[in-house]
Amino acid sequence: MSPGGAGCSAGLLLTVGWLLLAGLQSACGKNVTAIQDPSLGHAEEESEADSENEARARAWRPTTKATISNSTIVKEVEFGMCTVTCGVGIREVILTNGCPGGESKCIVRVEECRGPVDCGWGKPISESLENVKLVCVHTSPENRFKYVWKLLRPDQQAIVLTNDTAVLEVHREIHPVAFECDTLDNNEIVASIKFTVYTTKELQMKRSRPPDTDAVLVFVLTIGVVLCIFVIFVLIFIIINWAAVKAFWGSKTSTTEYILS
Repeated sequence: MSPGGAGCSAGLLLTVGWLLLAGLQSACGKNVTAIQDPSLGHAEEESEADSENEARARAWRPTTKATISNSTIVKEVEFGMCTVTCGVGIREVILTNGCPGGESKCIVRVEECRGPVDCGWGKPISESLENVKLVCVHTSPENRFKYVWKLLRPDQQAIVLTNDTAVLEVHREIHPVAFECDTLDNNEIVASIKFTVYTTKELQMKRSRPPDTDAVLVFVLTIGVVLCIFVIFVLIFIIINWAAVKAFWGSKTSTTEYILS
């Protein structure tokens, strides 16, 4: 082979080698691009999901603000009068601001209220000439409390009775007897009341007495009677001395006319 043919062969081989190298690089680039495409797709999906979530959050923001604004409404509460002046009772809790339907006031709930423990002396719920029924201070439910009945004795320690219910029925004796009932809630005395059970004779005497009359009514009636008596005496005096009264009245009238003329 001639030297010129050898040079052409070498140049041809070099050209073919460059072409093969370029083909391999392009093939590798395509593979890399093919491998990277799934990750890029996931990234685009994640960005779309984030944008959708953000849009949903923007759509829900007004509702959340409304909820917050409703929760920040200042609710004013006032309490009603307790049903008892001592012991355990109930009272109403009244809402004066934030009532439904635009009402000025509405009852929210009913809760327990307590007054002073000492309720003083009470009256029987029923009595006859033989028996008396006494009741402790309590609220519903009755079985929630514990009741301790005592027989009081002067200058001596009280006797605890076996009855542990809210109602005690006793028979009248020949001497007046005093009882006391303590109402306990969780072993704490919340009310204490005393009763006096009179004898049959004392009860009959009390019933035979006239009822107590109001002092103001007595005073008014007395003043009315005195005024009526005074008016009657004045009328009698005028009738008896009618001539003198007529002359006096006539002289007074003529004097008045003379002054006016």
